[in-house]
Amino acid sequence: MNIYVGNIARETTEEDLRETFKTFGQVTGVTIIKDKFTGESRGFGFVEMPSKAEAQSAITDLNGKELKGRTLTVNEARPRVEGRGGRERRDTGRKRGGGGGGRRPW
Repeated sequence: MNIYVGNIARETTEEDLRETFKTFGQVTGVTIIKDKFTGESRGFGFVEMPSKAEAQSAITDLNGKELKGRTLTVNEARPRVEGRGGRERRDTGRKRGGGGGGRRPW
């Protein structure tokens, strides 16, 4: 089961997360998402646990708990949706921005 972990302190390492989650069972993967330009943590990551029961126990016990001064948000990760975040938009030829750009004819 893939688990989302949010509100991670910048100094938290993948090993810190692995140690935190392995008290609930086997951890097969840990990834902290980093900014591609600065290399700094973006404040969230994912933990992979093969046992759904162990993963659910970790979610229940760790959600709202503190790690390195930050209160964690822990829940089941949602499947990744391609095209989110506006990077995949196509140019439709229409101008962006609201109101028609001038006085109304009425």
